[in-house]
Amino acid sequence: MGVFVFLPLVLPLTAWPVARLAEQRLHPRTATRLLTGVAAVMAACSTVCLGLLMVVGTAQLPGNPLPDGWSDPEVREAVPYDEIAGRVAIPALCAVVLVCSRTLWRHGRVRRRAHRALVGLPGTEVAVLSDAVPYAYALPGGRRDRIVVTTELLDSLEPAERRALFAHERAHLAARHHRHLLAVHLAARANPFLRPLRTAVAYTAERWADEDAARVVGSRRTVALAIGKAALVSRGTPLATLAGLASAGPVPRRVAALLGPAPVGRRWPSVFTAVGLAVWGAAAGTAVSAMSSANSAVTMIFILHAATPL
Repeated sequence: MGVFVFLPLVLPLTAWPVARLAEQRLHPRTATRLLTGVAAVMAACSTVCLGLLMVVGTAQLPGNPLPDGWSDPEVREAVPYDEIAGRVAIPALCAVVLVCSRTLWRHGRVRRRAHRALVGLPGTEVAVLSDAVPYAYALPGGRRDRIVVTTELLDSLEPAERRALFAHERAHLAARHHRHLLAVHLAARANPFLRPLRTAVAYTAERWADEDAARVVGSRRTVALAIGKAALVSRGTPLATLAGLASAGPVPRRVAALLGPAPVGRRWPSVFTAVGLAVWGAAAGTAVSAMSSANSAVTMIFILHAATPL
């Protein structure tokens, strides 16, 4: 395996340029899908390599349940600095499993609580709560997707701005933005180098919903006003993986983008531009990460098979 087993752990650094440029130069829909895919693949690859390193580290521990042949010198020699890397990988992988499990558990708990809070209300698409705290968010799952909004927030918006709010939340539900947000949150938990992608997707998902809402309402200015007003009074969403009108991303940038021209939905940027180079760099980093993890996994399987007595 050699140094290839370590590459997926650091290759997420190649995605930092595109995380910054995609949210500025690409259509929000394209940027969200691209960054989510890159983050998910790189997180999976780095976790696989941590698992391979952990096998080498665990085989060195006395009393481990692994076959004796797995601690043979030829197994350890497959990993550079096997003693240090193997022992460090054990707590690192345990931490990844722990924080990802906690994220999934918290996500499910908040969604279950949110659905339970709506029990007894009319089963309409929009659930209006009599709450003095202004907030609104898109709640997927359950029997049907719903939009949760409080009377306090609705009272702060004009009728046209309310239509923009509902169009924004419907866009979140239609595009399943909660899946993108959860995926990048898990990826950032698995590899801290992917945190810039999590921040970027939180912004581009909101921009994607902004543009869809502007198309439905027919006025980009109305959506911008709704976002600005909601941001001034709203406390956001109960969880970062649930999308809402003013829940994520720098609001002034979103308002400024809506007051400007609509983004052009070009599918793939030219390689002769800064964003094009960043996209191709991230794509190359993702491909190398996938090949490195696959090569390391296959090599380790053959080595362990050869070292295990029949």
